[in-house]
This record gives sequence, C-alpha cells and structure tokens, in this order.
Amino acid sequence: MEALKQKIIDEGKVLSNTVLKVDSFVNHQMDPILMKQIGEEFAERFKGMGITKVLTIESSGIGPALMTALEMGVPMIFARKRKSLTLTEGLITSTVRSFTKQETNEVTISRDFITEGDNVLIIDDFLAVGQAALGLIDIVKQAGANPVGVGIVIEKSFQDGHKTVKETGVKLESLAKIASLEGGKVQFVNEGDQQS
Repeated sequence: MEALKQKIIDEGKVLSNTVLKVDSFVNHQMDPILMKQIGEEFAERFKGMGITKVLTIESSGIGPALMTALEMGVPMIFARKRKSLTLTEGLITSTVRSFTKQETNEVTISRDFITEGDNVLIIDDFLAVGQAALGLIDIVKQAGANPVGVGIVIEKSFQDGHKTVKETGVKLESLAKIASLEGGKVQFVNEGDQQS
C-alpha cells in the first residue's frame, strides 16, 4: 500500500534495528484519512470470505480494525488487556507477549460477541514475532468461530511473525512489509521476494 509506505518514510522513526516508531499516524495520533484507506484496503483483500466480525487488541489495533469493520459493514470487537468491572462473566482469555513493550498480558473478550459460526478477521498494527495474532486466533477458536484472516498494517518481515502466522493456515495480508531497519533506514520487502 503505497500511501502507507510513504507515510512510514516521511514520519516513521527508526529507534533500533527492531523498533519502528509510527506514533504520529498509527498508534498514538492517528491519521484518519490513512486509517480510512487502510480499512478500504483490508476490506478489498479479504472480500468474499464471509467475514462477520473484526477482532483486534486494545489499543493500537482499534483504529485500523474499526475502519475495516466499517468498510465491511460488520461489528468490531477489541480484546481487553485490563480487567473491567463490567466484564466479569463468560470471558474468553489468551496470553499475549508484546515484543515492543516486552510485557505479557492476559487478553479477554466476552463470549457474547464472538460466537460459534462467526468468520473472524483479525487486524493489528504490527506483526513482529506473531504472539498477538496467535493469541487472537486462540480466542476465536475457543469461541468455536473461524479465524479466516489476519490483516497487519506493518509487518517486520525480518522477524518470525510472518512464518508463525502462516503456519496456522490462516490467510495473512500485510499492507507494508519491512525487510530491514538497519542503519536507521527503513527498507521495504520487494513484493516478489517473500511468499505471501
């Protein structure tokens, strides 16, 4: 997705060989026009799959997931990282380790919102080692629903997440694939270089 790649080049900040900061347009301040384009792109890439729900984890995945759900005309659910006073019964949980934050969270959703027979599209902002995607796939399966796709805004292709998610058999689509952050420079994967 060229608009996203250009935004990464213009505004992304390489903090290390493994960390890219995109907080000016994805995960702190959001660019609503770009989020709308991201939603349209995911809706196009996953059309015809009978998707009934879009699922993400709070908070950075909410923007792209909501825009995707809006474009598809289906509800969006986000897994909570923090306990809620009102969300206490009928919970589905999974453990997720964040590569960037170096913390482990137990994420939860209510069984009321994903049910048997739902076809669920998982959306997240980053794919590094794949733990968030695996946790959400686990939640969908626990609900008796079908994880039919994983949509990633930015994939760090030099880490293991792509391989990890592909091994689940769930369709994976990433809008920007980064080959390297070495030397403080973003280098994108040439689309012919990596199996999708």
